[in-house]
Amino acid sequence: MMDPISLLGFIACTLTTLAFLPQLIKVILEKRTRDISRNMYLVLSVGVFFWLCYGVLKNDFPIILANGFTLLFTTTILWYKLRSKEEE
Repeated sequence: MMDPISLLGFIACTLTTLAFLPQLIKVILEKRTRDISRNMYLVLSVGVFFWLCYGVLKNDFPIILANGFTLLFTTTILWYKLRSKEEE
């Protein structure tokens, strides 16, 4: 049985990570990134990378799990944005 604090952490990491899935799916399917801020996803991805490093150094599995997946999602969206020929 998971203690309440760990459960809270897993719920939080699940919700905040899954929040990026609709945007990721939309970008992949529509191949449109015009309304997405490149700079926001760049700064966010760098911040998530540092959170992932922090989680690894602290050996904190919920932080590692959440930020590992979030980094994958945000950098994929950023990659599509950088490849896009659309004007901002």
